[in-house]
Amino acid sequence: MLIVGLVLAAAAAAFHVFIFALESLRWTEPETRRIFGVASEADAVTMKQLAFNQGFYNLFLALTTLLGVGLVIVGANTVGVTLVFAGTGMMTAAALVLVLSDRRRARAAAMQGALPLLAVIVTAIGIAMT
Repeated sequence: MLIVGLVLAAAAAAFHVFIFALESLRWTEPETRRIFGVASEADAVTMKQLAFNQGFYNLFLALTTLLGVGLVIVGANTVGVTLVFAGTGMMTAAALVLVLSDRRRARAAAMQGALPLLAVIVTAIGIAMT
């Protein structure tokens, strides 16, 4: 069960790397603006620095999670699982903040938070079973 939790955590991390790329590298592109509901290029340019910074938050959450997965793989279970919980827990919390701040963002919050929440639950069950 722990392996399934780690796979879910890695998938959540991969999704957050994708979000990083959209927010930090492709923010003003039409497809990215459509995904995030930014109507005009002028608005995207105004928001670009904030999106750039937000993207790096997502990257750091992903890297924390992936480092944790890697450490579990090499046998450093305690620190590895701690990092997996830290990364996926914060991803889940960020999704919760998103939906609580704007109910219209429920779909985006579900996309952002479902995998990390599953990773937290399944990893916890995996740890409990060992």
